[in-house]
Amino acid sequence: MSDTLQPDPRRWKALVFIALAQLMVVLDATVVNIALPSAQIDLGFADSTRQWVITAYALAFGGLLLFGGRVADLWGRRRTFTVGLVGFAAASAIGGAAANTAMLLGARALQGVFGALLAPAALSLLAVMFTDGKERAKAFGIYGAVAGGGGAIGLILGGVLTEYLNWRWTFYVNIPFAAIAIAGAVLVIREPAGGLNRNRLDIPGVLLVTTGLVSLVYGFTRAESDGWTDATTIGLFVAAAVLLAAFVFVESRVKAPLLPLRVLTDRNRGGVYLSLGMAVIGMFGLFLFLTFYMQQVLGYSPVKNGLAFLPMVAGMITGSTQIGARLMTRVPARFLMAPGFVVASLGMLILTQIDVGTSYWQILPGLVLMGLGMGTAFMPAMSLATYGVQPRDAGVASAMVNTSQQVGGAIGTALLSTVANSAATAYAKSHAAAATHPDLFKLQVQVHSYSTAIWWAFGILLLAGATAFTLINAGKPAPHAANADAEDAVPVMAH
Repeated sequence: MSDTLQPDPRRWKALVFIALAQLMVVLDATVVNIALPSAQIDLGFADSTRQWVITAYALAFGGLLLFGGRVADLWGRRRTFTVGLVGFAAASAIGGAAANTAMLLGARALQGVFGALLAPAALSLLAVMFTDGKERAKAFGIYGAVAGGGGAIGLILGGVLTEYLNWRWTFYVNIPFAAIAIAGAVLVIREPAGGLNRNRLDIPGVLLVTTGLVSLVYGFTRAESDGWTDATTIGLFVAAAVLLAAFVFVESRVKAPLLPLRVLTDRNRGGVYLSLGMAVIGMFGLFLFLTFYMQQVLGYSPVKNGLAFLPMVAGMITGSTQIGARLMTRVPARFLMAPGFVVASLGMLILTQIDVGTSYWQILPGLVLMGLGMGTAFMPAMSLATYGVQPRDAGVASAMVNTSQQVGGAIGTALLSTVANSAATAYAKSHAAAATHPDLFKLQVQVHSYSTAIWWAFGILLLAGATAFTLINAGKPAPHAANADAEDAVPVMAH
């Protein structure tokens, strides 16, 4: 990308439609969380299936993001962006019309597939349309604000739609968003000439990394129902290890790899991907368990449930814009990331204390600390993950940020659901004899399972902080550092 290219005069209009598409993808993650209890009652699926409504999307999205980024480079970003929007809208229509659990899970996986085309294409369009350093920073800042604020909008919108219409509208709402963004893609967005990567697609790499990640997450899921020592569970973990090792081997040999290993072997980027993935493992599980805790134990309506999460989202935006962004050029990244994850873990520690009689005001400080800590850590993480990469690797480095989060989310939901279900079974067996009120005992079993899973999330967040502090050794970046292509220093915001 050369700075001598004339900037697209419609680039700011294009940003509106690109940001709208990002909002749709972000909305989808939080909207469905709020609607999940209602969908479970309507379609009658088991608690063990519940996590797959989240996991099917996260795994398809995370597993195919690298592929999606490569397709955008090969096929054209505008075309990939449009196809992603059309497919996402169609998958949302199928999800809204789901007559059974299989149809719902299939629609969620399909949303993930098209989301994996849409997200990297949107980021790539921003990168090629905004060539001036200051404009790029502003454009990515707006894009990042949409990504952060979209979570809050999704929580409220999910509650309103579920309570006043029904859970199916949390899928249907994507269709008008997509229609407007498609119109913008056709009428306004223009991709600059050139810049496409015409190397052959690394099909073996795509197949190996996708099947490896599916095996890994399915292994965690099987462990819940059949135990960690079950032959199938062990076989899935072994298969995942073999497939992912084969992926690394193939990537080191092919001429045009899906994921050039130089992106991962940089100590700082590797540290960011690893610590960010672990942090998201804890966060995804927490969202799931607190949603069910608020609705089934505290008796909150979907709307009230959505509003209850807002202090955490406000803390996240504050941590990102007022702490992380302001200090990012003044202190090394690890002195923001490690303390940020520790503060978030302290919030998690407060949330481990929930019981049947806990009030919202007792868990509120935990939610605020979680948000502040995560926001503070995420801002420098996003910047460092794409800082200093070669221009030809900038796209795949951005995709890796999304991949580490989405796969971390898929593993987190599966792992912590496994922990929660095992804890519920053990607690029910050991306390059944002393139970005098069946309904109360059922709630006690639920809350104990949530608390146990949150303890695990607390430990994983501490580990994320230790990983960030140990592996990341980059000094503080210069405030206006950029390479000749202005590609490397752009903080890429991802949900």
